[in-house]
Amino acid sequence: MSIEKILENELCTGCGACISEDKSKTAKMVWNDSNFLVPKLTELSTSNEMYSVCPFNPNLKNEDALGKIFFQRTSGNYNDRIGFYGGLYAGYSNKYRETSSSGGIATYIFEKIINNKIADHLFIVQESCDGFEYKLCSDIEDIRKISKTRYMPVTLEKLFTEIDNINGKVAVSGVSCFVKAIRLKQEKNPNLKEKIPFVVGIICGGLKSKYYTDFLAQSAGCNSDYSSVQYRVKNVESFALDYKFSCKEKDNGRIHMIDMLSLGDMWGTGLFKSNACDFCDDVMNELADISLGDAWIDPYDKSGSGNSIVITRSQLAETLINHGIDNEELILDKISLEMVIQSQSGSFNHRHKGLAYRIKKFKNKDLIKKRERFISEQSIIFNLVQSQRMQTREKSLSYWINNPDYSEFNKLMHPLLVKLKIYNKLNHMQQKLVKLFKNKLGAK
Repeated sequence: MSIEKILENELCTGCGACISEDKSKTAKMVWNDSNFLVPKLTELSTSNEMYSVCPFNPNLKNEDALGKIFFQRTSGNYNDRIGFYGGLYAGYSNKYRETSSSGGIATYIFEKIINNKIADHLFIVQESCDGFEYKLCSDIEDIRKISKTRYMPVTLEKLFTEIDNINGKVAVSGVSCFVKAIRLKQEKNPNLKEKIPFVVGIICGGLKSKYYTDFLAQSAGCNSDYSSVQYRVKNVESFALDYKFSCKEKDNGRIHMIDMLSLGDMWGTGLFKSNACDFCDDVMNELADISLGDAWIDPYDKSGSGNSIVITRSQLAETLINHGIDNEELILDKISLEMVIQSQSGSFNHRHKGLAYRIKKFKNKDLIKKRERFISEQSIIFNLVQSQRMQTREKSLSYWINNPDYSEFNKLMHPLLVKLKIYNKLNHMQQKLVKLFKNKLGAK
């Protein structure tokens, strides 16, 4: 097995950690045909070494093993769905809620990391001339300007190729696969544990192709080059899901905006999503010091201002959160494990329950080794949903590649999405009937 096999089977998420392991230093990250970032190798590239830090390498330690190494001694609790944890919270930052996509907790943590000298720099996603990219950031004012969600492919490539030349410690934020790559790098090179003392994990619903942003821009009426993309423009008078996408047309500076609810379900359908995400079983970013996501649960989802789910895993993360609560900088409620899991119920249903079917249909099963407790057989109707989602994901990319016009794209995708909607309704009906039947049996 090698990095080439990962690429051939579309299991690369573009983390870029492998680039720093190329002894020839000839590999680099490039955009592929589907507009995802992937490594491009040369004849000189040392593929086996690169494979040694790939988060999708089935022969390396999984999230359970890595979680024990990094958090077993510092976390007081463990759950087989969310991993090791200390505290569970929901709420927001008083200071950063207004300027953030959800509750502003990430920006608050970033500020404290710098102010408390936990790290000297942050390696976080910022806007660039070509969209977004990871950049080194050390100024609090800069941090405050970039507290927004980004649904654009990015890569950690520069972190590991340049980290030896960076003076001081670096804190990093990332999605699950990126965080796993960081932990694999730290396991291989223990010096990186001190160099990267804190990792902020973003709970991820799946990585999107750059074509996703092109689609949103066209849907908003922008048919030329754009910049200043905002994926989550809040409506504070409404509820959490009622937000807009906006971008600025480069030619004339005009702002284009569209209600995301008018476009339908962009996540449950798998539109423009990476294939690799269908084989990720880490829903809650189990290897980060602190995991942050949207609080999609009652009553927190009723506020258009936004709320965050917070899972602390390291003692340092728990200390930062408790200090914020004590100083009334953070408005957080302690919540139950059940509420945390419920906040990402859609992701758990898809990633865990649908895993067995997707593995069964995967052409190269030797590349897939997932935790057995998440692999279970499901009903025929549930599997029909998974099959249709796989088709929807694949077709959304191929249709856009062949004809990047949102109007034509919508026409082509319509029958696929209608079919998926029907299967989802049947699945929900079946679930209700099963629940009703179990309740009746329990009452006897």
